[in-house]
Amino acid sequence: MLTDNLNRKIDYLRISVTDRCNLRCRYCVPSAGIAKLPPQEILSYEEILKIARIATAKGISKIRITGGEPLIRRDLVFLIKELLRLPGIGDLGLTTNGVLLKEFALSLARAGLRRVNVSLDSLLPDRYRWITKRDYYSRVQEGLIEAERAGLSPIKLNVVALQGFNDDELLKFALLTKTKGYQVRFIEYMPFGDGYEPQFSSFSLAEAFSTINRYQKLYPVQGDGVAELYRFPDARGELGFISPISRCFCPSCRRIRLTADGKLRNCLFSDEEIDLKCALREGGSDAEIEQLLFKSVRKKPPGHMLQDRSISNYHRRMPLIGG
Repeated sequence: MLTDNLNRKIDYLRISVTDRCNLRCRYCVPSAGIAKLPPQEILSYEEILKIARIATAKGISKIRITGGEPLIRRDLVFLIKELLRLPGIGDLGLTTNGVLLKEFALSLARAGLRRVNVSLDSLLPDRYRWITKRDYYSRVQEGLIEAERAGLSPIKLNVVALQGFNDDELLKFALLTKTKGYQVRFIEYMPFGDGYEPQFSSFSLAEAFSTINRYQKLYPVQGDGVAELYRFPDARGELGFISPISRCFCPSCRRIRLTADGKLRNCLFSDEEIDLKCALREGGSDAEIEQLLFKSVRKKPPGHMLQDRSISNYHRRMPLIGG
């Protein structure tokens, strides 16, 4: 099985299927933009499935499809169906910005997808338009409604907490869980390089927790992921707090990442990559791909070390890694 040098069992693979996105979020895409990958550099579905098949045979049981915006990729429903046929897959999820969710929610559910994460950083249309540089707020809300109708559950709302932007909305987000079965997940902002305008500031989610808990007492809920889960006593949904900066969860990290152009990364904040695409296209055998997986996992660092070095040193931007 895939176990690193710190004896962490690696069972979670995040697969980016595209670097393209239909939003231009200010904290994700630098003001100068990002050069797009040539289409021939993007892994084909057949290549993705081969990597996933080899990985699941070595203990990967959880897969998440990301981007860019994965619903931009043509025939994504086919990939979902085929991944769910792999032995050993116990959990398959999708992270989306929700813009195309209304169109695809039902076909995704029919393909076997059970849950979806939707990134949404404001409940105010004008703020949403400013942060994303696109006027798609109503489409995201329609997509959430359609996802509920399609039976996707749980629906998780990913909210990046940005000081001076949406810190005054976090209670409003939390109160959604009283009437909706959502899991609203607050995520500490992780600075990812220079060239962003404006320069956002992160803040500890302990502040957000205290504000919400003062409004009404929160009760802990047991979970098995990186989010610390809580619930209002009379709520349908849950709240999650993901604190990679103030409460680093690296010691329990079980994930690796596959970029859209076929690079295997053992940590979000590490430029340590292994080129699986090159191995695949040069006719690499299953055993050779397997050995590259083990090599990457063995080199997985103990933590992101964001406090110890400049984030601007990393050569890939978030859209080129996958969310």
